[in-house]
Amino acid sequence: MAVPDVSPANSMAMRLNSLLNRANIIKQSSSIDPPLQVSKLATDDGPLFVRTLDDKDMHSTAFETASRNVFYRILAQTPITHPSFVSIWNLLDILQYCGDRDLCSPQLVLLLVEELLDSQSIDGCRIVFSFLESRREAIIANTSKNKDLVILRMCNELLRRLSRAEDSVFCGRVYIFLFQSFPLGDKSSVNLRGNFHVENVTTFEDYLKLSVPEENDMKIDTDRATEDVEDPLNIEDSDAKLMGSEKSAKEKSKTLDIDALYPVFWSLQHSFSNPPRLFEQENFKHFQKGLEATLAKFKEVPKVIQSGDSERKKAANPELDDNHDEFANTFNPKYLTSRDLFKLELSDLAFQRHILVQALILIDFLLTLTERSKKKPYYLNAQKAMQYAFTLREEDVSPCLPSLPRRLWPPRCATVITILSADRKAQTEWALGIKNSIANYLQEGPDGKFYYRMVDTVLSRDKNWVRWKMENCQPFTRDRIPTKHFLDAKSGAQIELSRKAVTKPSGKTLGLGYLSNTDAEKGLEALKRADRFTLPSAELYQQKNQTIELDLEMVTSEEERRQLEGGKTSNTWRGLRLASKDRLSSFDRVEYGKGLERLFQPVSSIEAASEDNAATASEGRDSVPQEQHQSVEEQRADQQSQVTADTTAEE
Repeated sequence: MAVPDVSPANSMAMRLNSLLNRANIIKQSSSIDPPLQVSKLATDDGPLFVRTLDDKDMHSTAFETASRNVFYRILAQTPITHPSFVSIWNLLDILQYCGDRDLCSPQLVLLLVEELLDSQSIDGCRIVFSFLESRREAIIANTSKNKDLVILRMCNELLRRLSRAEDSVFCGRVYIFLFQSFPLGDKSSVNLRGNFHVENVTTFEDYLKLSVPEENDMKIDTDRATEDVEDPLNIEDSDAKLMGSEKSAKEKSKTLDIDALYPVFWSLQHSFSNPPRLFEQENFKHFQKGLEATLAKFKEVPKVIQSGDSERKKAANPELDDNHDEFANTFNPKYLTSRDLFKLELSDLAFQRHILVQALILIDFLLTLTERSKKKPYYLNAQKAMQYAFTLREEDVSPCLPSLPRRLWPPRCATVITILSADRKAQTEWALGIKNSIANYLQEGPDGKFYYRMVDTVLSRDKNWVRWKMENCQPFTRDRIPTKHFLDAKSGAQIELSRKAVTKPSGKTLGLGYLSNTDAEKGLEALKRADRFTLPSAELYQQKNQTIELDLEMVTSEEERRQLEGGKTSNTWRGLRLASKDRLSSFDRVEYGKGLERLFQPVSSIEAASEDNAATASEGRDSVPQEQHQSVEEQRADQQSQVTADTTAEE
C-alpha cells in the first residue's frame, strides 16, 4: 500500500482547495466584483493557515509552490470567459489576504497576475487588468521594493504588447494604474539621464528628395552677395545685385508645393525625436526653414475638421451608447507617411495640431538653453547629463556688417545688408517668434482658444517637472508630525497664553469729542461724504483706465509699468461688475484684453463702424444714414456730458 505524500506544499495545496470550495458557497457571483470576504472563510477550528514550518523562508517557498500548483490547475482547465474562472479571482484574494498577514510573500499575488497576463490574449488582458484596478488599493496598501518592481515590470511588459494606435484607451488605463500605484515623487518613472527616444524613427519616401533642390535660390543669391560684399563701405553701384536679392527674398516668402514640402515636413520628425541634433548649425537652419514652411502651408490649405463627427452622430442618434469613446477614431499618435496621403493629412486640423504641439515642446526645450536660462541656480546645480554645452544665441551679428554706426552707412549699403541679414536672425529671437506664431494659429478654428489653453497649461506644468528632475528629484513631501510633538506644542502655546497678563489702559479713557471736530476731513462730516456709501459708476472706471493708458506711455521702469497694468486690470474688473447690473446684454461687445470702451458705445455706432467701408464705397448715399450718423454723434456728446456732470457732482 502506497503511503500518501504529506509534504508541506501538498498539505497547503489541499488547504487552498478546501478554501476555494467554501468560497464558491460564500460568493455566489461569478464576476470580479465584489471582492471575496476572506475573513468569512475561517471556521471555529482556527485561522486560515497555521505556520507549520519554523523557518520563514521555507514556509514561504512551500506556500508559493502550493499556490502555483492550484493556480496552474485551474488556469489549464478553465477559460477566462467561463463563469467558473471566478476561482482564480478568489484564489488571488486569498493570497492577497495571506500576504498582508505575512503568511506568504507579499508579491506572490502580483507574480501570479503577471503570469496570467502572459497567458491571455489582449481581450483577456483587459479582464485581468480590471481585476487589478478593482484591487489596487489593497495591493498598494503595504508597499515594498520587491512589489513595486513587479508592478513596474508587469505594466511595462503589457504596454509593449499593446498598440498605441489601436489600444490607446487600454494603454491609458495601464498608465493611470502606474501613476496611482507609485508615489508622486517616486524616481522609478523619471528619466534621470535625460535620454531621448531616438528609436522612434520616422521613415518616408526618400526618392522624392531627388526632385527637390537641396538649396533654394535665396541661399545661393545670399552666398554670392556675401562674397561680393566683404567690405560693405566699398560696394559697387550695381542695381542688378540689389534687384536679385529683393527678388529672392520675395520668392522665399512663398509657400512650397506638396512635392517640395513632403521631405522637408517629415524630416522634422528627426529633430522631434532627437533634439540634440539641432546643436549643429546646419541642422538648426534646416529645422528653421522646415518649420516655417510647414506653418505657412498649414495656414494656406483648407481645413477639414473631423473632431465633431462623433458629436454630430450622437446628436443625430440619441440612442447611441454612452460608453462609446468619441475620440477613439480620431486619436492616432503615429501617422502614415505615404505620399498619397500627405495632401489629405495637411488639411486635417487634428493632424496640424499634433505636429504644432510637437514643435512647441521642442521650442520650449531650446529656450531652456539660452544664456539667461543657464545662469539660473537650478540649472547650475543640475546633473551633468542635463547640462548641455550648446547655448541658444541671443544675438547674431553678421561678419559682413560694418563697424560704423548704421546712420553713417551709404544708402545702398544699408539696403543690401538689411536684405542679407534677414536670414540671420538670432536663434532666441526666432524661437520666440515662431512660438508666438504657432500659439496664435492654434487659437484659430473651432475651440481653438480652449485647445491652446489646455496645451499651454500642460507645457507650463511640464516645466516644473523638468526643473524638479534637474534638481535631482528632491522630495517635496513632508513627514507627518509625531503626536507627541503636536501635543507638546499645543500645551506650550496654552501656557504662554495663560501667562500673558491683561494690561490696563493707562491714563484717562478717551472720549468721543473727536467726532465733533469741525474739520471736514477728520470729523464726523468725513463719514457723510457721498463717495463713502454711494456706488461709483462703471464710466468712472473707464475714465481711470484712460488716464492709466496715458501714464503707460511715459513709464520709465518695469515695476511702474507692472503697477499701472495691475491697476488697469482691477478697474476693468470693477467696471464690468458694476455694468453687469444694467448692461449685461452688452457684454458680448467686450473683447478680451481690451478696455471698457465698447461697453458704453451705442449699438448704432458699432454697426456704423463695421459698415463704414461699404457705406463709403456706395455712390447713392441718402440722408437717412447721415441722420443716423448725426444721432450717434449726439449720443456720444450726451454720454460724455453725463459722465462729466456725474464726476462734477461727486467732487
